[in-house]
Amino acid sequence: MGIKEILTRKARRDLRKAIKLKKQQNMEIRDSLAMERTKLANERTFLSYERTAVAMILGGLTFIKLFDDLIYVGLGILAIPAGIAIGVFGYMRFSRKRSEILHHTRAYTPTSPVLAEVDAEEEDEEEQNRPASK
Repeated sequence: MGIKEILTRKARRDLRKAIKLKKQQNMEIRDSLAMERTKLANERTFLSYERTAVAMILGGLTFIKLFDDLIYVGLGILAIPAGIAIGVFGYMRFSRKRSEILHHTRAYTPTSPVLAEVDAEEEDEEEQNRPASK
């Protein structure tokens, strides 16, 4: 004896409604978590740019301080502005991406579980109003 025989028609309909509602709630959670992951990825990328910028600046200062050779001092002098440029570029990219993410976050309208429940009830009403086909 299968589950279809065990459950009555109303019980099956209620079960389908509950599953649809849970599916909608899960989609909401998934969307919310995806937005959070996107924000964290943007921050992580920004921190990578800043880490690289600090390393370039410190490398440049190290070359200038430790080596007396003109080539190494020249490399150090070039590394410092390059590090500053990387830091500024990273911040500009982070800010631009953050505003895009914020725009998409504001534009996103979650379809709450209440809306999913209303949709499920409307489908039930439509199903009840349909003539039974055999």
